[in-house]
Amino acid sequence: MNKVQIYLASGSPRRQQILRDAGFDFQLWKMDVDEQFPPEMPAEDVPSYLAAKKMYAAARQLHDKDGVIITADTVVILNGRIIGKPEDEADACNILSRLAGQTHTVITAVCLRKGASEQIITSETKVFMLPMSMEEIRHYVVTARPLDKAGAYAIQEWVGLARISRIEGDYYNVVGFPMSAVYPHLKALLEESD
Repeated sequence: MNKVQIYLASGSPRRQQILRDAGFDFQLWKMDVDEQFPPEMPAEDVPSYLAAKKMYAAARQLHDKDGVIITADTVVILNGRIIGKPEDEADACNILSRLAGQTHTVITAVCLRKGASEQIITSETKVFMLPMSMEEIRHYVVTARPLDKAGAYAIQEWVGLARISRIEGDYYNVVGFPMSAVYPHLKALLEESD
């Protein structure tokens, strides 16, 4: 679909799949970036900060001024506090027991860069999670192993299928890449070179 080289600087298989399913060819650019942020920063600003931080690192490594670089960050927020990725299975169970029966917010920020031009697109989704027993939580954690996921769950897995009653916003934002919001911006950047 695209003549311009796209670089996806993300290790997330879900982001890769969404970008592929939307018809884009891309080169994967994996890197490790310290995901620390200022402790006083409001939770809703953290995804944009981290997506920009990842972009800074990617742009320093990639020297293709004609290509488009994509970075992204997703956070889960409960009662104004960020719920990160679990450290282990016990932590995953603890996180899910806090989210169960509550409404939380998922914010994804996607940073696009081409040459000196950079833009950040953010998407916010409210997720209404039904109560879960500890037995259900433990079974999910042991079988799905959601240790690489913010909030210790994936909406496309059992938790999303059986214990999320509804969402307000973009489903794919919760998966980790709000393509409907990103698509027009990405398309415009690619068309600039045609």
